Amino acid sequence: MNSEAVSALIAKNPSLKTAKAKLEAMEPGAYCIHRSWGFGQIKKYNESTQKLVINFEGKNAHQMDPVFCVTTMDVLPAGHLLVRKETEPKVIAALIAENPAQLIVEALQAYPNNATTAIDLEITLAQVVGEEKFKKWWSLAKKAVAKDPRVAVPAKKTECYILRETPVAVGDEIFEAFTGTRSARRRIALAEDIIGVGKDFKGDLNVILTGVTEQVKTSNQLDSAERLYGAHIRDRLAKLAGVDPATLEPSQASLVTNVRDLAAIADKIPVHFQSTFLELIKETHPVEYRDLTFGLLKTSQGKFTTECINFLVEYGHADELAAALKRWQVEQNLRVHVLLWIVKNRHSKKFAKLLNDLITPRLLSSIFFAIDYEALQAASARRIPLADILSEDTDLISDLLSTADPETARDLANTLLLNQGFEQLTKKSLLARFIKIFPGIQSLVAADAESKEEQLLVSRESYERKRSEYETIVSRKIPENSKAIATAREHGDLKENSEYKMAKQDQSVLMAQKSQLERELGHARITDFKEASADQVSVGSVVDVTLGSTGKATRYTILGAWDSVPDQNVIAYKTPLGLALLSKKPGDTIKVKIGSSEESYTVTGLGRYVDGK
Repeated sequence: MNSEAVSALIAKNPSLKTAKAKLEAMEPGAYCIHRSWGFGQIKKYNESTQKLVINFEGKNAHQMDPVFCVTTMDVLPAGHLLVRKETEPKVIAALIAENPAQLIVEALQAYPNNATTAIDLEITLAQVVGEEKFKKWWSLAKKAVAKDPRVAVPAKKTECYILRETPVAVGDEIFEAFTGTRSARRRIALAEDIIGVGKDFKGDLNVILTGVTEQVKTSNQLDSAERLYGAHIRDRLAKLAGVDPATLEPSQASLVTNVRDLAAIADKIPVHFQSTFLELIKETHPVEYRDLTFGLLKTSQGKFTTECINFLVEYGHADELAAALKRWQVEQNLRVHVLLWIVKNRHSKKFAKLLNDLITPRLLSSIFFAIDYEALQAASARRIPLADILSEDTDLISDLLSTADPETARDLANTLLLNQGFEQLTKKSLLARFIKIFPGIQSLVAADAESKEEQLLVSRESYERKRSEYETIVSRKIPENSKAIATAREHGDLKENSEYKMAKQDQSVLMAQKSQLERELGHARITDFKEASADQVSVGSVVDVTLGSTGKATRYTILGAWDSVPDQNVIAYKTPLGLALLSKKPGDTIKVKIGSSEESYTVTGLGRYVDGK
């Protein structure tokens, strides 16, 4: 905008006087960044409409009121990286590829006072480098700039990267930060940075070593995992300083002596320390280390699962590992991260012998069980990685069903229909893979579609109880019954074999219970009762009534189909009284016949169950 246009605009809007310089900077050719539209270039000022014409990515010639732009848009200086990406693309591309530290220095030079927050710098760099490449590039760039004496690197994202007037050696900066903090965690982290500097560190290593040793030994800020890792850093630092780590207390070995602490430590140690941690356990517990590692594997997470398995294989325990995995599968004790590892490595040549016998329909059953358990334990809707990989790996279901018979496949498909860890569209997609191998399962899908009309509203707690009952029958009682039948069959003549007849009768009862529970669970829809109306009785209402025969006042809570607690006046909405009360409002009277007697109830008050919790 030229000075005449700016003056005219200010005359019309006197409050813009303080923004005169910003308005004058909004000239044709200037680059800008808008809070909503992002990066763009001002093409011209349209005097007839009194609006700026700006080319944004994906929206050219967008007209905007400069009055609005004063508070929502910034004009970028010529040295800003986003501008230079347009005006000097080859220079910026070379800096991205070859000299990330220099790119960050030049980015800071474009800011007032040569400083900006870590958050702002990362946002800008992500746009310059490209969102897809940025994460990997930034992890390397941060290491490079941390060693650059020209840049002060912040400890937190809310703090600033600062371009120094006078370069400071990295080691000197770390030493100053170390002596300036009393935080045990920060001191250990800084000591690790000193190790990274290595022989280039010119400060007094003994000061750092003494400080870390003191924190590891006495600080009450550290938990067991942090103390162990601190001792590990201390010992590495001691070697650099020419000090024998064996003379320092507490030793790493003493910190893993109590086997009860190992699982808690494993949950929190840094990923790059996990293999060292396992070696330390072996060194400290030479007789028990194998069993201890199996215990850690059972509850392991993420990369630590892989570390435990590689460790056991490396030390010759592959056969015991294969046996343990099979046993855990039978016991329904294969946890999510171990299952993920099995699924991801099922085609690995390295682990073929270990996993061949596990890639069966039973593993799919374990996967469904683990997904359902995760969904039921989740406090909110969150991603379940095991469910994601089952959906994304298009060969997984066919691999797991390769040895299945039609009946087993149908049972597994039904288990999928009951599973709380998948959305309906995902279930349909997964069932399509079942049907491709076993076309007869199509009838199960049709039956499920019909059953949607008969859904039952249930609480999460009652669903878990019902689901637990179902899992007990399927995973324990039916297998035990099958063994009992097989044992009784060995006793001879089946016509006179009372044990066999009783076992078969039990089988009929169990299969009937299983089918009934499957139908009920298939109809269930979990609710938290937050949808209950405040105006009329619905599922999740607290209802005050007066009995017509006695005039007695009573309060009923109407909950899910499986939530009745008669002694506490909690009734299921499917009971005669519950059904009769639904949709009624205060002042309404109903009559309910229970057995041979009839009673009238007048609704006198109404509330919501969730509001009283």
